[in-house]
Amino acid sequence: MAVSTPVLAVVVLIYLIVIFYLGLLGYRRTNETEDYMVAGRKINPYILALSYGATFISTSAIVGFGGAAGAYGMGLLWLTFMNIVFGIFIAFVVFGSRTRRMGVNLDAVTFPEFLGKRFQSRFIQGFSGALVGIFMPLYAGIVLIGGARFVETALSINYDVAVLILAIIIAAYVITGGLIAVMYTDALQGTLMFIGMGLLLIFTYIKLGGVTEAHQALTNMAYLVPEKLVASGHMGWTAMPELGSQIWWTVVSTFILGVGIGVLAQPQLAVRFMTVRSSSSLNKAVLVGGPFILMMAGVAYIVGSLSNVYFFDNFGKIALEVANGNTDLIMPEYINSAMPDLFVVLFMLTLLSAAMSTLSSQFHIMGTSIGHDFYKEFLKKGKGKTTSDVVTKIGIAVTIVVSVVLAYVLPISIIARATAIFMGLCTAAFLPMYMGALFWKGMTKEGAISSLIIGTFSSLSWLIFVHEKEAVPLGISQALFGNATLLSGVWTVVDPILVATPISLITAVVVSLKTKPPSNKHLKKCFNKIK
Repeated sequence: MAVSTPVLAVVVLIYLIVIFYLGLLGYRRTNETEDYMVAGRKINPYILALSYGATFISTSAIVGFGGAAGAYGMGLLWLTFMNIVFGIFIAFVVFGSRTRRMGVNLDAVTFPEFLGKRFQSRFIQGFSGALVGIFMPLYAGIVLIGGARFVETALSINYDVAVLILAIIIAAYVITGGLIAVMYTDALQGTLMFIGMGLLLIFTYIKLGGVTEAHQALTNMAYLVPEKLVASGHMGWTAMPELGSQIWWTVVSTFILGVGIGVLAQPQLAVRFMTVRSSSSLNKAVLVGGPFILMMAGVAYIVGSLSNVYFFDNFGKIALEVANGNTDLIMPEYINSAMPDLFVVLFMLTLLSAAMSTLSSQFHIMGTSIGHDFYKEFLKKGKGKTTSDVVTKIGIAVTIVVSVVLAYVLPISIIARATAIFMGLCTAAFLPMYMGALFWKGMTKEGAISSLIIGTFSSLSWLIFVHEKEAVPLGISQALFGNATLLSGVWTVVDPILVATPISLITAVVVSLKTKPPSNKHLKKCFNKIK
């Protein structure tokens, strides 16, 4: 049932007014490059935690992975565990404080610049910036898809129009207000997301007769799993897939590990560690970030799985059948069909908040990667400050256009997979170098460059020539070698993160041990302690 009431119009209008006010506030407080890039390094823990969480948990988690849970079941709850352990605790406590300290010592204002200055390499900064600028539009495109799919279903408007509206609204405050505006709006959007997901969980259990009843009903539906999925290892929505099966490898290597570990190397998240006043702020942020991720991701995966009970009870079909095989439509269809109209209005704001908070951060980091890291620091060798600011804003505009185009052309059921692709690429390219930058004084510039290049191209090569989900539709392997994939059997379902990241890590260690270490003077500057 589509929602079309004066209440909806009023609520959305108020929401947009507040968002643009916060964007204006960010614009007024953006006076210097450091304000635009890292929010003046004075963000408080609450805003940091909500901004980080709202950026991390987007419509890809709620719509994409919620839909994947509707197809594969509650095994995805292990991803929630990984999100909290790696994405919050290890990220904030272990990586965050060192990133903040080193970022201040090196006067770094972007993640690529942080890596470039740590290893004294403009190539690392430029290559990293280009990598983000080229491949992050894929991630931004699927976040747009997630938000637009719900708006399309809730308001019965054309999907293409919904994509365009979202992109224009976000561009307006990101281009002008920088990271201060992004983080202020993220905090509000994160709060709305927390409330919306909490109510969704409560209403779902009420609708299905209670917690125990809902889960037992889902367990009893195991016999309804389609034969094709059973043959691939599906054992019911409350059980993990059969060990070693095709679906097991997809759920474990692509979703749980690909996204669970991949969060540590996300440029748009790592830069937030450089926005706070002190390391103690990062520790305080854990107390907010942990429960936030639990509510966001955990609820999405539980509700996505339980949607099967609702659909079967009311329509005699499982979630995949109701969505015509498109997992990206499972959550929108469930919410619009099962929830009260007023809640649909609130949840539309929840999903708008999830989409806008993540997209604003993505557009900001893509613009700064192109304008500051690639153009100014790599091509112009650090010259032309004013010009780089203009190029940054042009970069944001261009990447927005590319993201919108991708939202129009990407295939169905792409949200969860594309998220894992981008996070896996970042993990292979950046994580070994990032860990070396923070924890190993013996890692050299040559080791970092080798790891960056090998990690990038080994990840992309595995996607193009081996991983079946991408290699088959791309058709490059078939065209060049006459085979859909270069390897066969279980290798075709092993995610690139499990192959490319170890190769990248080994490369970093071996090359660093065989090359000259950085000077003690530079290392002292990098690791100097600050408050």
